[in-house]
Amino acid sequence: MLAKSMVEQASPLHDLAAAAGISRTWRDVDGLTQTVTDEALCAILTALGHDLGSAGKITASLKEVRADHAGLPPLIVADVGKVIPLNLPDGPVSVTGEDGRTFGSQVSGALLPPIMHPGYYDLEAKGQTLRLAIAPPHCPLSTGPRPWGTSLQIPSLRGPEPSTFGHFGDLAEAATALARAGASAIAINPVHALFPGVGEDFSPYSPSSRLFLNTAMGDPALVGLPPLAGVDGPQLIDWPTALPIRLAALRAVFDALDASWRARIAQETAAEGAALRRHAVFDALDRQFRPTGAKGWPDWPTAYRDPHAPEVARFAQDQAEEVDFHLFLQWLAARGLEAAQARAKAGGMSIGLIGDLAVGVTPGGSDTWAMPEAMLRGLTIGAPPDPLGPLGQNWSITSFSPDGLRATGYAPWIAMVRSAMRASGGLRIDHAFGLARLWVIPDGGTSADGAYLDFPFEDLVRLATLEAHRANCLIIAEDLGTSPHGFTQVISESQMLGMRVLWFERAQDHGFIGAQDYPANAVAMTGTHDTQTVAGWWSGRDLDWADELGRLPEGLTRAQAEDIRAWDRGLLWSTIGAGDRPAPEQTAPVVDAAIAHVAATPAALAIVPIEDLLGDVEQPNLPGTTTGHPNWQRRLEAPLDTILAAPDVRRRLDILGSENGPGG
Repeated sequence: MLAKSMVEQASPLHDLAAAAGISRTWRDVDGLTQTVTDEALCAILTALGHDLGSAGKITASLKEVRADHAGLPPLIVADVGKVIPLNLPDGPVSVTGEDGRTFGSQVSGALLPPIMHPGYYDLEAKGQTLRLAIAPPHCPLSTGPRPWGTSLQIPSLRGPEPSTFGHFGDLAEAATALARAGASAIAINPVHALFPGVGEDFSPYSPSSRLFLNTAMGDPALVGLPPLAGVDGPQLIDWPTALPIRLAALRAVFDALDASWRARIAQETAAEGAALRRHAVFDALDRQFRPTGAKGWPDWPTAYRDPHAPEVARFAQDQAEEVDFHLFLQWLAARGLEAAQARAKAGGMSIGLIGDLAVGVTPGGSDTWAMPEAMLRGLTIGAPPDPLGPLGQNWSITSFSPDGLRATGYAPWIAMVRSAMRASGGLRIDHAFGLARLWVIPDGGTSADGAYLDFPFEDLVRLATLEAHRANCLIIAEDLGTSPHGFTQVISESQMLGMRVLWFERAQDHGFIGAQDYPANAVAMTGTHDTQTVAGWWSGRDLDWADELGRLPEGLTRAQAEDIRAWDRGLLWSTIGAGDRPAPEQTAPVVDAAIAHVAATPAALAIVPIEDLLGDVEQPNLPGTTTGHPNWQRRLEAPLDTILAAPDVRRRLDILGSENGPGG
């Protein structure tokens, strides 16, 4: 229990919380105001590094926070064509752009005249240097006919040769097949770095690093190296077996590299900078200590927990071959993802790959080890309690620190977004509300012990918009749920596309809205990786799972749930269907109608998951479960070009690409 003296200083404590961006109150899903306890505030503030040992120390911490926020940050983020607030004395300044050209300007009344071209600039004023980021007014959007595409999980793919799970080579083949079918985009699951060869941590949304790639996705054949040995696996991916097999196969390819290949890879990875090498060292260290029971760097011997420690440097030197192997894996994954995007564009896709940016990282992973100054420590993120989840959610991941981002000139955020856009024509930001605020939970606490922590929302949006402009990449902001105040307006003005998923698009009378009522600045979708498929919902397969896993609402039986679903089927069919309502087992016409529904909306992009194109009843992931449901394990029955030739799938592709759909 926290000291009573900390809590008794209510007013200074609350002032400190407000200055640190912690909200004492929040509104739940019912619109009711909830208040964060002082004990929770103390725990969160302590985790953020503030000294609360006495009333005087609380006051001193408050002064320190206010002074930090009043000073000039390393990076000033502003809008193109608008005056720039700049806390500098009046006088002349020089501004240098990325092209090396310098021009003079003048600070007057703490304002800098507008800069008319987006980009990064260096400003010199009386010996002081500042960095400027000037964002364009909005993100790019796809031009020409309105695009459509599908979403898929890369590990689920099959290629012409047997494999334990899909990789970037299979993605490249899928891109060719989908481009031939008329698709403009492929939305993929996150490809962030996981822990190499570790089968217990395979969720793509719990990465080790968001700066680097999942090396298990690499395919040597894409770069002209010998292909992976063909090893088949079960229909459900056995990750604890499959990942070590894949790592061993990739190691065999690496060991066989000749001197010319090694020199090329060394040169190209060295050009990527120190951060890549640091990550490779992390992976080598993880492989070293994992057999001892360590599940992340906090479990390593103390000497290795600091990336700049001499013991780490000595390890990297002594284990140079291991470090080079992990550099090779990152190089192979990067070239493979680039090849998949090139294949999509060569096939005629206007967008190609749409990547997915996870909301956080594993606390024991590479990002928190390599850049502790930019990350939250002692805090995980999740969701507050609500009527559907009285205990709330703790996602067991962490993210950037808002103060850490400001202090580092947003360098980690810029690097992460730039990396995610490197080989894609679009980027989905998972839980985009996190750009404005995150629900943070002290280590050892429950979700009820958490609070919302504010983030520099407008700066993060501006920087993402600038990077999207530079990469010619559209952005999709996952905005499902209760939106923070002002979020929708900023996202809309930036032309980031919201997500409009069939199941959540309901009117006040609980009926489903018509296609014409979808907004234009959005992606219309029949579902996501986290929702039931159309066939699964119509047949009640999702209810079967809820019943089996004890996830039905308290007091509701399976039969009662089916009665509710029967009513909802009527509501859905009255909106999307024509003629007599199909029986629950008659899923095909409902799938067709749902696809036609999203295709007919005015949304800027239509996405149909591959599971809905196939008419599958099973979904890739069941949120809130780690056991019982085969999350991220399902595989397709055949290579995608074979699947797309099936009559039912062909018909649905025709619906998506019809004159009444996107592009019509």
